[in-house]
Amino acid sequence: MNDYVIETKQVTKAYDSFLALDHVDLHVRRGRIYGLIGDNGAGKSTLLKLLAGLCFATEGEIRLFGKYTQKEQMHARRQMGCMIEQPGFFPNMTVEQTLKYYGIQKGVLDRKKADEMMELVGLEKKRKNKCGTLSLGQKQRLGLAIAMLGEPRLLILDEPVNGLDPSGMMELRSVFRRLNEERNITILLSSHILAELQQIATAYGFLAKGRLMEEISASALQEKCSDCIELSVSDPEAYAALFAKTFPKETYHVLAGKQIRISKPQADPEIYSKLAYENRIYIKGMQVIRMSLEDYYMELKERGAKPC
Repeated sequence: MNDYVIETKQVTKAYDSFLALDHVDLHVRRGRIYGLIGDNGAGKSTLLKLLAGLCFATEGEIRLFGKYTQKEQMHARRQMGCMIEQPGFFPNMTVEQTLKYYGIQKGVLDRKKADEMMELVGLEKKRKNKCGTLSLGQKQRLGLAIAMLGEPRLLILDEPVNGLDPSGMMELRSVFRRLNEERNITILLSSHILAELQQIATAYGFLAKGRLMEEISASALQEKCSDCIELSVSDPEAYAALFAKTFPKETYHVLAGKQIRISKPQADPEIYSKLAYENRIYIKGMQVIRMSLEDYYMELKERGAKPC
């Protein structure tokens, strides 16, 4: 049985000569919270729009719940809830009216469903407020509530915590976890707040310039982000050559700014500094650090990682 809720094969989206997406192979397993990471313009929103059926791929194949024909995907998308880019509302309609309106659009006739969704996202006290008066963060919450109408098995969310203060982020993080753990909803979300993603995602995909650089589980990322040592040296190329020869089983990367990063060091820091001293390479600084998700993403870009 195919365990992928979302699977793309060599998906490409071109606008004239511009490649917004370049042969992307994405894999989102059932039950995951998948964090899609990339700079502005990396292709995140374009990919999410393709999955939601808001635009069409230039080439490649998309499978949703294992389905790939146009007719099958129309039925599959009824099991999805989406919030992509800025959610749009009628400014003179109230929060409650908006949820009932979209409930009718989705064929949700249970009048209590609007109340349930407002409570879920923390908007029950704003039910009579007109949408035009809502803050950006409140609009994000309302967009999530609309996406949840119809009991979806899959949520696709583009920057869902945009505009939220820290307490609001914590509340939505708790909502995502409950939806995932209690209702078994698979969630694909993009965010530029990587520290927030790191607290809830169980898998990651890294996009850069329309290409998927890497997919990795949270547990594998945790392993890769273990303690490392960074050295700032006078001659990084010479030190790197010496390090590779002296410690052939260890992993290192040459970073910008004449820095060497040693991943999972197997020796005491003094051993690495001694190697430089004995070969007349000046060490300007040394520190033991633990990589964050932001660090890992930046290093991945600096390495110019090959696409998946």
